[in-house]
Amino acid sequence: MSDTASERSVLGVLLAGGANRRYEGRLKALDSVGGEPMASRVVRALHEAADRVVLVANEPGTYGALGLETRLDIRPGLGALGGIHTAVAWAEEAGCRGALVAACDMPFLSSALLRRLAAAAAPDEVVAPESDSRRGLEPLCAFYGAACRAAIEAALDRGDRHVISFFPDIRLRVIPRDEVATFGDPAFLFLNVNTPEDRVRAEEAARRLAASAG
Repeated sequence: MSDTASERSVLGVLLAGGANRRYEGRLKALDSVGGEPMASRVVRALHEAADRVVLVANEPGTYGALGLETRLDIRPGLGALGGIHTAVAWAEEAGCRGALVAACDMPFLSSALLRRLAAAAAPDEVVAPESDSRRGLEPLCAFYGAACRAAIEAALDRGDRHVISFFPDIRLRVIPRDEVATFGDPAFLFLNVNTPEDRVRAEEAARRLAASAG
């Protein structure tokens, strides 16, 4: 790949670093929704939106079936922000514009929405979709420019592990909820499986989706 092509490219990064405490200690990413492991569903969506897809995970050997190049967090034990930091550093190392990050437990992410997040995204900005979450957006389904690395490291250095802690220090572009809704119901797109009960809800949603498609 030429330097110019590399600078245009986007690194798709699956984040699978959670401790699964609310999921009875099991690795939720490998549990199925709609007959397919959740992580595989997210990987497929990333493949359709990014030039290359990799994995950031605390237990890399567990995810061998995904067939992805894998790295541990550069700074372990720092939660989701530590995973995003590793993703952005990896993108920078690869000469990419940035990392298109997706959590392993969002089984209904839209590849079209992921492509929208990465489209024309600049290396010095974060592009995130607006949602009804407590943060008002979805930081674990977002594009992180490679030039944001310094701001992330500054937040980690001051002990601020909140996933959006560095947002005031970079350019943030939010895709409005009305536009997000053109890719699907946000409550469905961003359904996050944190507990076994959430997985039951996800299975029900997958059955409804399959029935409507049929």
